[in-house]
Amino acid sequence: YTITDVPPWYLCILLGIQHFLTAMGGLVAIPLILSKELCLQHDLLTQSHLISTIFFVSGICTLLQVLFGVRLPIIQGGTFAFLTPTLAMLSLPKWKCPAWTQNATLVNASSPEFIEVWQTRMREVQGAIIVASCFQIFVGFSGLIGFLMRFIGPLTIAPTITLVALPLFDSAGDEAGQHWGIAFMTISFIVLFSQYLKDVPVPLPSYQRGKKCQLSPVYLFQIFPVLLGLSLSWLLCYVLTVTDVLPADPTAYGHLARTDTRGDVLSQAPWFRLPYPGQWGVPTVSLAGIFGILAGVISSMLESVGDYYACARLSGAPPPPKHAISRGIGVEGIGCLLAGAWGTGNGTTSYSENVGALGITKVGSRMVIIAGACAMLLSGIFGKVGAMLASIPTPVIGGMFLVMFGVITAVGISNLQYTDMNSSRNIFIFGFSVFAGLTVPNWASKNSTLLETGIIQLDQVIQVLLTTGMFVGGLLGFILDNTIPGTQEERGLLAWKNSHKGEADNSQLISKVYDLPFGIGTKYCTVSWFRYLPTCP
Repeated sequence: YTITDVPPWYLCILLGIQHFLTAMGGLVAIPLILSKELCLQHDLLTQSHLISTIFFVSGICTLLQVLFGVRLPIIQGGTFAFLTPTLAMLSLPKWKCPAWTQNATLVNASSPEFIEVWQTRMREVQGAIIVASCFQIFVGFSGLIGFLMRFIGPLTIAPTITLVALPLFDSAGDEAGQHWGIAFMTISFIVLFSQYLKDVPVPLPSYQRGKKCQLSPVYLFQIFPVLLGLSLSWLLCYVLTVTDVLPADPTAYGHLARTDTRGDVLSQAPWFRLPYPGQWGVPTVSLAGIFGILAGVISSMLESVGDYYACARLSGAPPPPKHAISRGIGVEGIGCLLAGAWGTGNGTTSYSENVGALGITKVGSRMVIIAGACAMLLSGIFGKVGAMLASIPTPVIGGMFLVMFGVITAVGISNLQYTDMNSSRNIFIFGFSVFAGLTVPNWASKNSTLLETGIIQLDQVIQVLLTTGMFVGGLLGFILDNTIPGTQEERGLLAWKNSHKGEADNSQLISKVYDLPFGIGTKYCTVSWFRYLPTCP
């Protein structure tokens, strides 16, 4: 099925739910990582509300993007690019969690004091995201992104994306280290399904009109490796909990692998809960947060442009023209604005995992993604879904993190395939950018007192930017790549453009795929000055 086809309704629903499940790993990971810095690690009910909220907002943003944005079958969801600067912002001395919130016995999740502690942090994050998203809306709808893309090549993008995941090794290790046996079991399941068994078909009964019920091969392992891996490990943890193999003593090693440590969330969570804007209070704004999140906005824009091209290639659409890209980035900015207003603690971006899923399932239809977005909206309103996902045992999540962050790192490095890696210039730029992007933040977080200028706001800005690895690495890559002499071919700009050019001649097909729906701008509201808008053809 190509992008404009509509598969039968039952296929749409099934494949849509599958896209939702593919994105679920990343969507659930973000609130779970954030919860520690928001002082929420002992308040699972609020964690489940955060998960529901991120599902709900991702559904809205996906619908906006597929209908009015770039119009490619692409899922929108939370982004790790925002996570790094957010964690840097929350590690400022002002936002460090009070010691009593780290102790499960002292936390009373419903006390006004505790609620105030985490909500002030959340509102600070929301404010920064809302202001930073205005910049993205401006860059998209003003057509600036086309201008910026001239200076940004693989050598800027590779270190930026690589450094989104590398600094997270600490949180992945902490989670997996709660029980290495369980974590390794989760990893081996995911690796087994996604790598070794991906070409093994599973016969499943299927029904076609006019024919009898028959068995048809489905590549289950290739489609759901993360989901199957998580479910099996979760089930095993449950068995080990019931048989009391895992220790019941809260201080013992491996206690957090038990499924009943987080058990009462499911019973406490409401069946239905509609997330609404401003549910955690009115967002507050500080300079430090905005600059940090801006680094995240820029890197998520770069990633999205790459995703648009990959998505078009895999869904059988012509490469997106400039106006469609501008519109996509603008709508993504609106998505971040909504995410900030609703309070997911994160922005939204295009999901690379789902672009990968398009390549695997060979279904690039827009209707499928719309069905997936509806599945997200429903599970966001249905409170028990978030609660169930909040109760996954910690080491199981740690195992999933190890796999996921490893893949994100490799996706960043894979951008180097366009450059000439025999050139000492390129090896220097990439190596130095990545290494500096790990070294500088590490030093800055340990020696924050040495960076003090006396102006509190400036101190916070410097602190957040210098502790955000992808900002340091991306900036160095950008400066070095644009100042050290090198040919277009050597810098990878030629191969990069050619891989994205493809068959860009077919204008009829382009307008069929990328023009706005319901005849906006073609049949209705056609004005001659529309031609001069960067978001119109």
